[in-house]
Amino acid sequence: MTAVQFGVLGPLAVTTDAGEPVVVPGTKVRALLADLLTNRNQVVSADRLIDDLWGDDAPANPAGALQVRVSQLRKALNDAEPGAREMIESRPPGYLLRAGAVDADRFAELARCTDVERLTEALALWRGEAYADMADAGFVHAEATRLAEQRLTVHERLAEARVLRGEHLLVAADLAELVARHPLREGLRAVQLRALYAAGRQSEALDSYAELRDRLADELGLDPGPELVALHRRILEQDAGLSPPPKAAIIRNSLPAQLDELVGRAEALAELRALLPRQRLVTLVGPGGVGKTRLATEAARTQALPDGVHLVELAPLPAGDPRIAEQILGALDTRETAGTSLSPADRLTAALRHRHLLLVLDNCEHVIEPVADLVARVLRDAPEVSVLATSREPLGLTGELLWEVPPLSVPEDGDLDAVRRSAAARLFAARATAQQRGFRLDDRTAPAVAQLCRRLDGLPLALELAATRVRALGVHGVVDRLDDRFRLLTTQQRDVPPRQRTLTAVIGWSWDLLDEGERAVLAGLAVFNDGCTPEAAERVCHTDLDTLARLVDRSLVVLDDAGVVPRYRLLESVAAFCLDRLTDADEVRARHAAYYTELAERADPQLRGADQQRWLALLDAEAANLRSALAHGGGLRLAIALSWYWYLRGRLTEARRALAVPGDPTQESRAAPWRVGFALVQGDPIDPAGVRAALAGDPDGRGAWFAAHAVLGHSDLALASELLPAASADPWTEAAVLSSRAMIAHANGDQVTLEYTATRSAALFADLGDRWGRLQATEWVGGLADMRGEHERAATLHQEGLRWAEELALWPQVCAELSWLAWLAVQTRDYAQGRELAERAYQLAVEQAMPSALVFAEMSLGLAARRDGKLDVAVAHLTHLAEQGRAEIQPALYLPMILVELGYAVEQAGDPDAALALHIEAFEAAEAIGTSRDAVTPLEGMASAVRSPEVAARLLGAAAAARVAAQAPAAPAERDDTDRVSVRVLAALGRERFDALVAEGAKLSPGQARAQL
Repeated sequence: MTAVQFGVLGPLAVTTDAGEPVVVPGTKVRALLADLLTNRNQVVSADRLIDDLWGDDAPANPAGALQVRVSQLRKALNDAEPGAREMIESRPPGYLLRAGAVDADRFAELARCTDVERLTEALALWRGEAYADMADAGFVHAEATRLAEQRLTVHERLAEARVLRGEHLLVAADLAELVARHPLREGLRAVQLRALYAAGRQSEALDSYAELRDRLADELGLDPGPELVALHRRILEQDAGLSPPPKAAIIRNSLPAQLDELVGRAEALAELRALLPRQRLVTLVGPGGVGKTRLATEAARTQALPDGVHLVELAPLPAGDPRIAEQILGALDTRETAGTSLSPADRLTAALRHRHLLLVLDNCEHVIEPVADLVARVLRDAPEVSVLATSREPLGLTGELLWEVPPLSVPEDGDLDAVRRSAAARLFAARATAQQRGFRLDDRTAPAVAQLCRRLDGLPLALELAATRVRALGVHGVVDRLDDRFRLLTTQQRDVPPRQRTLTAVIGWSWDLLDEGERAVLAGLAVFNDGCTPEAAERVCHTDLDTLARLVDRSLVVLDDAGVVPRYRLLESVAAFCLDRLTDADEVRARHAAYYTELAERADPQLRGADQQRWLALLDAEAANLRSALAHGGGLRLAIALSWYWYLRGRLTEARRALAVPGDPTQESRAAPWRVGFALVQGDPIDPAGVRAALAGDPDGRGAWFAAHAVLGHSDLALASELLPAASADPWTEAAVLSSRAMIAHANGDQVTLEYTATRSAALFADLGDRWGRLQATEWVGGLADMRGEHERAATLHQEGLRWAEELALWPQVCAELSWLAWLAVQTRDYAQGRELAERAYQLAVEQAMPSALVFAEMSLGLAARRDGKLDVAVAHLTHLAEQGRAEIQPALYLPMILVELGYAVEQAGDPDAALALHIEAFEAAEAIGTSRDAVTPLEGMASAVRSPEVAARLLGAAAAARVAAQAPAAPAERDDTDRVSVRVLAALGRERFDALVAEGAKLSPGQARAQL
């Protein structure tokens, strides 16, 4: 399960596994999350959720409103951690949240412990009152009360443990405020009495007991419990058992003093401090410069052991030097006596056998074998000794716990708040301020700091080296010189070891420990961008998994197993170091381009079948490598193989740029229709002759379909019909062609053709397992249902389509489905829901820069506003769309509908003449496009605006007859308009005259009815 952390011990908080905050939008969505968290890992019925969220003020469609909030919550989680949407499952009769990382659960786990450290860690999880920002929500009261009680119990147990440890003075002071807030809690009072007595404050202890006794009697009519009475008696008798324990002996440590603050490692420190008492061998592993030594010393500093904590620095030893025992004996200040014949290892085990201490062995990687041998012996022969090691590779011993030290979190963008939350940025700012007092992390410097942190991979040493250059270059100057990082990142600080004074020395320390074969593989890995799979590494670098595993063990290669397929990655600085040492770069890059060309060609047919989602994710992960392969030999062959992937992912400019390179004659024939199609999708004008010529050499019909489908986006139905292949070479192309013909039939109001083409296309795509195709076909099956007035069925189809689109991360389709659902909500008079859905679609379309999706979303916003009486908002949206649709060479398919809605808005605002002109323009646009269905609503609009009631009645009759003929009943919201007009005309004419004129109009064709004006 994707890792998302939930915090309820304070205001509701959600973070990624990396600690980045997740924004959960809207009060209702946050309340939904809180409700699911209080009942985590169990099904909560939809009825209960609706009642908890809205109570007596439920919306018109509560189930739909709840589904929208669930979708918004899933999206927020998934945007932060891909795959996290699956944490919220739809389970009859409601929803279930799979939450494995909740601070309240961690608190409960720690609360069962008895030692001071874990109980302190438990209380440190609290950030305020439980569910603090949901305090008014009834559904959290029971859970919040239960957690508050647990918190008080832990306070009591922690105070007891600290008193037993001799901290009675501190406990007496710490409990004063807590007892004042909970004066009747006998458990707290008992610990306070023991602490006060042990601190020599017997009279205060007796006063505290007397106060409790009086309060209980006055407020509850009760006496203190028997345990408290017995404790009171022991205090009066001055029982020796209540006296404080003897002070612990002074513990001698050999850790260096802390010179500056450790930034960005609070969570790591807390985890390690809790881990060290339980594990005898912990090895911190990670690349050079990641901060292993500093983290180890700070984690060890708080360990209270009878014989102390001792740092043993191994870096001064030459590679492979066996004199490890001598180094440890020196750190322990254990002297060799005259006449002894024991070896250093024997003397060490003898010295440690009866001691209880922690050894910190720093920089083990270059003496890994002798260190491992000695540590194994120490752990076997000295049972009270623990070892905390730092190394760039594991010791490889039984019982060893590896703790990988990650780089500091880096900001994803240059937003000041995001930068300030980043541990890497905070470290850089702290060190830069120390070098230059005038440095500030603000709106001006934040983007540069964010870029610097990302380029340096969040490596603490690299960031600190960069900070030393701020005084001379400024932060922007440092960023500008990062391409020459190995000359830039050096320091003259005299108290820094030579191996840490330059970035080159840090990486070179590890490079020098490799053999020639390992160096060649590591250098070859540097040609990959954003990592690679094991298969790619083996093929491109001519290596095997054993060699790759050794490089991972030595912290030069990072194994990222967060995805479906593990990936090997190099930190950017390591990759730059290795590229300078790659001796056969041309050969390696040629193998890289060949491998990714073959991969793209394998993927292309899979993107049209049941494995579509897996292959989309695989190509997403390889996007950077594919771009690199295009630039180093992949050429037009690779671009053709990636064309469909680029379209699915909306990377239109990238597709056009890659397809523009020349190729051989066969490749040129295959590329031609894709070039034309992408140009049309991006809005280039149609050149019919050029399009026909481009499609002439298409080998399989897929390119021809793609170009014809792009023509549809320009509203040229006739040309699109002509270009669509009459015969298909395979089921996928047949299904795609049928889907496009369904779109044409929908525009023409041809329900017979629409039903056949849409259902047949959906069936073919379902057989193939292509969910993108099913989305396309289902859109028009839903469109048919909408046309027939089956709005509930249409909504169900589009909700399913929305789920598919979100799962595949097909954002244009997500926009389309949201807009369809908004349209249906408006048609069924749920204007608030329609506006909310349309706003989500509009925002997503703007973020993703999708013009066609933007039109559909803004159209729904305009319709919802107009039907809800917000005429100013409606006119603004509809006017903008009308101008856009008129500007097209061929009138846009949406133009008649927009003009009708704008006409209604203008008429309702009091200008019937302007409204009539708009409705007439809408009718003429429908005729020009050839969409007879779109000629019906302009007739109804004309009836609303025409001044003659007789003409209005005939127009209403003609429109009603046309709807019956087209089997396109008016939606509820559309009936509101015709009913409003009918009431007005009926009042002017009377029932008999009105009915007669409507009957006359029913005999007219739409064109004849239009001629009435």
